[in-house]
Amino acid sequence: MPKLDGTHLPGRIAERLADLKAGKEVAARDIKALLNDEQIAAMDAAWEEQQALRKGKRARTKEEERELGWKTKREIHIEAYERALKDADDGVLKEFERLQKEATKRQMRIYMDTMTEALKAGKDTDVAKNLTNNALTQAGLNRMDALERKIEEVKQKREAERYMRMAQGRGTSD
Repeated sequence: MPKLDGTHLPGRIAERLADLKAGKEVAARDIKALLNDEQIAAMDAAWEEQQALRKGKRARTKEEERELGWKTKREIHIEAYERALKDADDGVLKEFERLQKEATKRQMRIYMDTMTEALKAGKDTDVAKNLTNNALTQAGLNRMDALERKIEEVKQKREAERYMRMAQGRGTSD
């Protein structure tokens, strides 16, 4: 099972919120699983407030309940999830930045470790660079020469397009 991070949270909360709004049964552990301790405490406090409100004033009809501000536990859960969804959406950018920073640290660590090992083994610098780039590719990270390779691909593509225009008799526009 993949490890969940802050980028997955908004989607999961939105799914659970949709279930609650649709009236589906949602287990208490599922409700609390996506909320942090602060959000759970706020939700519990809102429910305690509702219980105190119900003890103080009795309502005889649904209209009186609404006038007095009574809410069901489901309504309190929905409100808590709506606040949590807003908080999660606000935190996605920070989470992406954190993940990018971690990936960069990992990339540099792999690069430096592999380069050091290759140079200690007596490999040539170019061979060591190739080995480090291979290690980064195996780790699912960008190669250190990725930008240089991209620039070279763009140059080759432009050159091929220029030759195609010349072959069609249009000449060059450069």
